[in-house]
Amino acid sequence: MKGVYVLILRLNETKDIRVGKLGRLHFRRGYYSYVGSAQGSAGIKRVTRHFNVARRKNTTRKWHIDYLLPHSEVICAVFSPTDEDIECVVAKLLGEYSSAVPGFGCSDCSCESHLFFTGGNIMGEASGICGGVSANESIIIYPNM
Repeated sequence: MKGVYVLILRLNETKDIRVGKLGRLHFRRGYYSYVGSAQGSAGIKRVTRHFNVARRKNTTRKWHIDYLLPHSEVICAVFSPTDEDIECVVAKLLGEYSSAVPGFGCSDCSCESHLFFTGGNIMGEASGICGGVSANESIIIYPNM
């Protein structure tokens, strides 16, 4: 199944993390929302891959998010089925609710970021944004499912 997703992560302590070519970034304690696209042939399996990187079952680092995942707790993924490439639209709208981490996850587009920080869990807002943009109901996927 193809779609767009938002990973909701929690970082339990402030830390500096090296993120590929972005170098060392400072991450505050709190919640992070990462917008991704599942438009490739693997579709929703991209979300499962992120869960495995967070659990350290997969140590391959392909994307910026792969460097943050092992340091964070994955709360859930908000997934909305769609064949349309709406990742950047979702990122722009999510940025209205949170603070962007400049340059993160957006090396192949002109967005400011695809990773956003908030003090609290914005799963509800992410679900509403994804569902509204895709015109499909969002599915909440928990890592232990």
